[in-house]
Amino acid sequence: MQISDRISGGGLAALGLVAFIYGSKLPPVRGQPVGPEVFPMVVGAGLMIFGVLIALGIGRSFEGANEVVAAEDGTTVEEKSAPFDLLTAFKVALPPALLLFYVFFSERIGFIPTAFVIVSSMCLALGARWKAALLMGLFAPPVIHLIFAKMLRVPLPAGLLPMPW
Repeated sequence: MQISDRISGGGLAALGLVAFIYGSKLPPVRGQPVGPEVFPMVVGAGLMIFGVLIALGIGRSFEGANEVVAAEDGTTVEEKSAPFDLLTAFKVALPPALLLFYVFFSERIGFIPTAFVIVSSMCLALGARWKAALLMGLFAPPVIHLIFAKMLRVPLPAGLLPMPW
């Protein structure tokens, strides 16, 4: 099943508009020139711009024709759409499911354990080996926590495994 560029671009632009509007409603932080509203507003504006560009079909001319060479003599046939694949559907549903996992469990068990699950799961879904996925899951969350806690001054849920900083 293929979705029209107008529908997907319009949906992306609508998502950007929602992010922009709700981001603008976040309260500013005293003493800081840049508050928490800036990031969602920038992301929302980008989503709106690119969603409109996709909906208008700008850039479609850069895409090549969908042809598959079927024989050595150069004859071609039109590419058929792939049948439904359960593994692909799982990989598509995994990021939103992990985001919901973070929303519902981060306050209870904390940022570090939930980020470990998210990073490791996404690494495995993207084709990483177990060892690499676990190492990334162990080292990335503390680095991200350090950046948010010290540089951005955004508190993250401590939960079961509070960080020493």
